[in-house]
Amino acid sequence: MTKLDFYGLNSYNLGTEAYPGKLIVIEGTDGVGRTTQALMLKSWLESQGHAVVHTGAARSELAGKGIKRAKEGHTLGRTTLCLFYATDFADRFEKQILPSLKAGFIVLNDRYIYSLIARAVVRGVDKEWLKEIYGTALKPDIVFYLRINAKDIIPRVLASKGFNYWESGMDLKLGNDLYESFVNYQTKMIDELDKMSKEYNFVEIDATKEPQDVFIEIKNKLSEILV
Repeated sequence: MTKLDFYGLNSYNLGTEAYPGKLIVIEGTDGVGRTTQALMLKSWLESQGHAVVHTGAARSELAGKGIKRAKEGHTLGRTTLCLFYATDFADRFEKQILPSLKAGFIVLNDRYIYSLIARAVVRGVDKEWLKEIYGTALKPDIVFYLRINAKDIIPRVLASKGFNYWESGMDLKLGNDLYESFVNYQTKMIDELDKMSKEYNFVEIDATKEPQDVFIEIKNKLSEILV
């Protein structure tokens, strides 16, 4: 990424400095296996001699812990939730992503702006306003979209941590219980990510396959940009 390419207006005074790192994103809905793939990919990249920074939503020093505490009360409004995540992204972008790219690291993102926008759109937030908020985001070198249907996620969720209030969209009243709300909410999330996949040229990966098979496909496609 020697030439920085932004989605919107560049508000960062970056001059003509080189940014030789790579920005890699793994996207997908809740429970699809993003974190598993990101950790496997990080380990493999490091074994190949690459320096890797692994980041993701709600991990900033400024807002990460605050987001988690605020969500515990199940009372966050849609705009407040959206701006909280936007603050978290801006802090990570300025303090983690840009410096790491400048140092030549591979920056591996477990979710990027796409899931953040999709969550907000599903909750009725204006999409064009969201694009303006995230307009300073860099265009990644590649976005892997782990694609799955909502009902195929259910066994995975039940086998791990169970249904979550926010991941089930309970704040939207989409069903009479966690199960019904989860299916309806995740279906809306996947529909929105499908639209983004076409708009932003995601590399779609069939996430119903075994994790190792998914990883091999990601690794093979990634080799094309690591030359």
